[in-house]
Amino acid sequence: MNFKIVSDSSSNLLDFSGVPYTTVPLKVITKEKEYIDDATLDVAAMMRELRTVKGRTGTSCPNVLEWKTAMADADAVFALTITGNLSGAYAAAVQAASELLEEHPEKRICVLNSLSTGPEMQLIIEELSELIGKGLSFDEIEAQIRAYMKCTHLIFCLQSLANLARNGRVNSVIAKVAGVLGIRVVGVASAEGTLELLHKPRGGVKALETILDVMRSNGYCGGPVRVAHCENEAVAASLVERIKARFGTVDITVLPTTALCSFYAENGGLMVGYES
Repeated sequence: MNFKIVSDSSSNLLDFSGVPYTTVPLKVITKEKEYIDDATLDVAAMMRELRTVKGRTGTSCPNVLEWKTAMADADAVFALTITGNLSGAYAAAVQAASELLEEHPEKRICVLNSLSTGPEMQLIIEELSELIGKGLSFDEIEAQIRAYMKCTHLIFCLQSLANLARNGRVNSVIAKVAGVLGIRVVGVASAEGTLELLHKPRGGVKALETILDVMRSNGYCGGPVRVAHCENEAVAASLVERIKARFGTVDITVLPTTALCSFYAENGGLMVGYES
């Protein structure tokens, strides 16, 4: 069986080795310009330009045709999307899968709602690749990946909530207060796939320690960790060292955020995916 993994670009993984893989790009939109979240985009330049934009900015998800095109060339597809509670990507992927299965009933397609984004999706993609590599059946892979997804988590630390508030993802009053007081906000992807703001630490060191405390309280004890940062490589490296100091030898990788996660995390944002 010819397997393939398809993810929307909020995973920050625009390419992946070891198994056939495709990303379907989300978009960041202003009144004058559209930024497509793919490998050709200069994300740093996009972020510089967005600082000077006047008027509304927003995002859009891949449409049904884009998902169908990405899924069409494999017999067995696992499609992973950003949380369906904050984006239409999951609904579009489900519709694409339904149409493809009507046209090609011999195919197998599983659409997975990550209830998250960014580095938690990265962990799920890596696990899918490992399960496919073991030669398991489609049904065995689906059962095991759904079980695995119950053990993955996302925590984030943001210096600004402006774009999240502007697009209705968090309360605008909380975003304004955080901006005025200059505090960080530490939160998680909830079990329902929404953003849950937990702590408002003052200062970068306190924010990093809060991340570690939340991880431990959620059952983290040394499994794989995936870190994504928006123009904050030095602080991401500091977080890695703190995780190793507290939990010992840990499998950690660090990636920069691509367009969609950069837009919402904003400059200085950190996102951490981990297993409990």
